[in-house]
Amino acid sequence: MAERGPAALGEGPTWDPATGRLVWVDVLACEVRFHDPSGGPGTVLGTEQHVGAAKPRAGGGLVVNLRDGVGLYDPDGSFRWLAEWPEDGCRGNDAAVAPDGSLWAGSMRYDEAPGGGRLRRVGPSGEVRTLLDAVTVSNGTGWSPDGRLVYYVDTPTGRIDVLDAGDPSKRRPFAHVPTPGLPDGLTVDADGCVWVALWGGGRVLRYTPAGTLDRVVEIPARQTTACAFGGPGLRDLYVTTATAGAPPGDVHAGALFVVPDAGQGLPSPAFAG
Repeated sequence: MAERGPAALGEGPTWDPATGRLVWVDVLACEVRFHDPSGGPGTVLGTEQHVGAAKPRAGGGLVVNLRDGVGLYDPDGSFRWLAEWPEDGCRGNDAAVAPDGSLWAGSMRYDEAPGGGRLRRVGPSGEVRTLLDAVTVSNGTGWSPDGRLVYYVDTPTGRIDVLDAGDPSKRRPFAHVPTPGLPDGLTVDADGCVWVALWGGGRVLRYTPAGTLDRVVEIPARQTTACAFGGPGLRDLYVTTATAGAPPGDVHAGALFVVPDAGQGLPSPAFAG
């Protein structure tokens, strides 16, 4: 069912167990949105820059992947930078919290020029390490249940890759995603299956740990962007969408969707900083 919308570019859904809400962003509107499935009013936090992702922090508040780097919102709403790397024509995109509490933050060029993006690891104290250089549209990132593997999407490649968590340079193809659509945000479930939303495809696909496509979930909005499990017991699959690039007449473009009892999700680690 559709919930709050429309978002110009909805992205990055993450379940926050501390508050019982879903955190997601509208990148182009500079908004962090909060969805309460119990029926409470949705709230919005405005950011000063385009925001590619927002994730809960262990002590409350949020870590955000912004145009010029990664920042922190404290529980009282005050903001401070944690790590800055302004680059002309670039912005932060999708990000995910690793099992060790660090943030893996992706970037891209606004014009999507090949090789203009990066994937960086930002530690709790703001230390930064570039994990992957010369990617184009750094997108979905998620860990296997045992934390040994990382699934990663650079959207224009049309595939999901898998990396060794201890050595991200060991990158190899996991699954080539069929058209229509290109792989965008992803999540990993308790069985180690990888769920990926298809930009321009109106679908979410599930792949087994062996890389076999075994489920297709149709979404009534063309520009599906990302997915995550949430709700009671982490059984519901939330899917974000966008109005950007949507065809005329796509009445659900930009909505937040939920697929009840779709599977069994994994708890999302909180950022340790």
